[in-house]
Amino acid sequence: MIVVTGATGNVGRTLVRALAEQGHGVTAVSRGIAPSDVPHGVRTVTADLAQPAVGLPSAADAVFLLVGGDLMMAGDPAQVVAPFADAGRIVLLSSQGVATRPDSMSHGRAFAAFEQAVMESGTEWTILRPGGFASNSYAWAPSIKAARTAAAPFGEVGLPVIDPDDIAAVAAITLTRPGHAKAIYELTGPAPTTPRQRAAAIGDAIGAPVTFIDQTREEARAQMLTFMPTPVADTTLDILGTPTVREQTVSPDAEKILGRAPGTFADWARRNAEAFR
Repeated sequence: MIVVTGATGNVGRTLVRALAEQGHGVTAVSRGIAPSDVPHGVRTVTADLAQPAVGLPSAADAVFLLVGGDLMMAGDPAQVVAPFADAGRIVLLSSQGVATRPDSMSHGRAFAAFEQAVMESGTEWTILRPGGFASNSYAWAPSIKAARTAAAPFGEVGLPVIDPDDIAAVAAITLTRPGHAKAIYELTGPAPTTPRQRAAAIGDAIGAPVTFIDQTREEARAQMLTFMPTPVADTTLDILGTPTVREQTVSPDAEKILGRAPGTFADWARRNAEAFR
């Protein structure tokens, strides 16, 4: 049995489907989940990792551990990991920021604390450290639908964002195949793209031009603070505006594990075009 936490999110939903299609027994865990959210035959468990003693499966061959932002910032890593210590292996979805922003509480230290808890759990472990997600562009969906516009700061700064489906594919391999114990993988897309290029790719995908609107850092920060804490917004803007060399560099890890190049942002946009129409 493979336990997938965060089973209704951008990575978890695809991972649950992939594992089920491969014939694995899967338990999908989320704060709010129903049988209709998962493929037939997948067990669902409504549980909150903040209360790990309540409802979580007590045994598993492998666990995909995704810790939400609120718990990442305020939770007890050892307490969250403890219920899974008897699993055959744990694959933790962490963040590239552990390496590139080690002094940031939101992107570095908080994730590093969960990595340490997993490493000290006594079970086999693998750490996945993705950079930016292609799916962050869903934030543009309302404005693209309404006015065919997409606003963002730092329109000419490129980052190799990764398709969440590729993260899920890497997770499926590391959960089910040998050779990944005590490995830390940095996951990126195949090439840097700028916000302006990503807006254009969505326009191509929906068959209608999307006008890119340059925001100032201050404008973007004010918008971000409506749905994320200040430290998270500030570090996110630092990454978007003044990325480190490592944050702009394509990692070979995803291709090495998948046996193929990860998908491009344009691929992601075409597959998810309906969200922007």
